[in-house]
Amino acid sequence: MEEGKLVGKITHYFSKIEVAVVELSDSLKVGDKIRIVGKDIDFIQEIDSMEVNHKKIQEAKAGEKIGLKVIQKVKEGCQVYKL
Repeated sequence: MEEGKLVGKITHYFSKIEVAVVELSDSLKVGDKIRIVGKDIDFIQEIDSMEVNHKKIQEAKAGEKIGLKVIQKVKEGCQVYKL
């Protein structure tokens, strides 16, 4: 599977709403394809929506913590790659 560029890591996962908190080390925008990798976790998805402080955003920069709807269960510490 394609490796991509490391852009952040998951710091929290809200299982009821299937949202991951991602601490970014690089920029991301809606429409980007990402790969999430961790222990027993490895999948690709397109970013449909992101939020910062409960406000929808189109783009996020390094250093920001974003809320990201994920298509599979993830865990804290998973790495996020931009493809």
